[in-house]
Amino acid sequence: MSELFLRRPVWRRFGLVIRPRTELWWWRTHAMIPTPLQLEGSYVRLFFSGRNDKNQSHIGSVVIDLERPDRIVEYTVEPALRPGPLGCFDDNGVTPSCAIRDGNDVRLYYIGWNPGSTVRMHLFGGLAISRDEGQSFERWSHAPIIERTKVNPYLNTAPFVIRTEKCWRMYYVAGTGWVHRDLPRYNIQYAESEDGYSWKREGIVAIPFQNEHENALARPYVIHENGIYKMWFSHKGSAYRMGYAESLDGLTWIRNDDFGGLASGQGGFDSEMAEYFCVIPYRGGKIMFYNGNDYGREGIGLAVEEGV
Repeated sequence: MSELFLRRPVWRRFGLVIRPRTELWWWRTHAMIPTPLQLEGSYVRLFFSGRNDKNQSHIGSVVIDLERPDRIVEYTVEPALRPGPLGCFDDNGVTPSCAIRDGNDVRLYYIGWNPGSTVRMHLFGGLAISRDEGQSFERWSHAPIIERTKVNPYLNTAPFVIRTEKCWRMYYVAGTGWVHRDLPRYNIQYAESEDGYSWKREGIVAIPFQNEHENALARPYVIHENGIYKMWFSHKGSAYRMGYAESLDGLTWIRNDDFGGLASGQGGFDSEMAEYFCVIPYRGGKIMFYNGNDYGREGIGLAVEEGV
């Protein structure tokens, strides 16, 4: 495996670049889980979820020019996707996870939130389709695309999808149990599909827990660069930190968290935790957006690979 871990990125922080717009009814707090969609040229639409006064998540977006990623070109005023109908898996909130093009359409794989009774919450993965470059979405189904199964009887969420010549691949967060009502355990597992709609899940673990004290492996984000699959994710015992792994085939992963390159901040919005990283290759380097304390309450931060 000498081909792996050849270049460790060094990140330069720019602090918060996207903050909640409290005048908008759906975006009083948070800008959770930045999720990019490449537009024309150097422009990127960055999806996220903001929360209203009831703490319910709605999906909105901003447009960023990667030439000046610390500046916002455009904000959405209304959410692109709202919580689903009462009784559905996403009736209490929606959060983006992965945006991918399919011809002229944009597929948004997302997280649906639903309050629990014996446990704090239920989380499952959904799919919505846009035909206007991500400005608005319609649900492909009011049911989740990854629900409970024999091999995944707990929460199944945060789908990240890539398309290869042979199939669609999904890396997703799968629950392994609950320590108590407010503390689920979940790792990162792997699934395949012929069409990106129906998924074959066999309980294949992509990233396992590294020890008994690790409770959560969250939001995988995968790029394929120079023949190597690279995954950034979040891991925690008590607070989220950056996790990182590489693979030659996208199936067998080697974890090396230190190689991800971004340690916790010394102060400010990411002083206590850093999580939900998205990494965009650009001009031979990388641009990263991510959340900090309290799961992105203050907004989205920016880090740029040194040399870009």
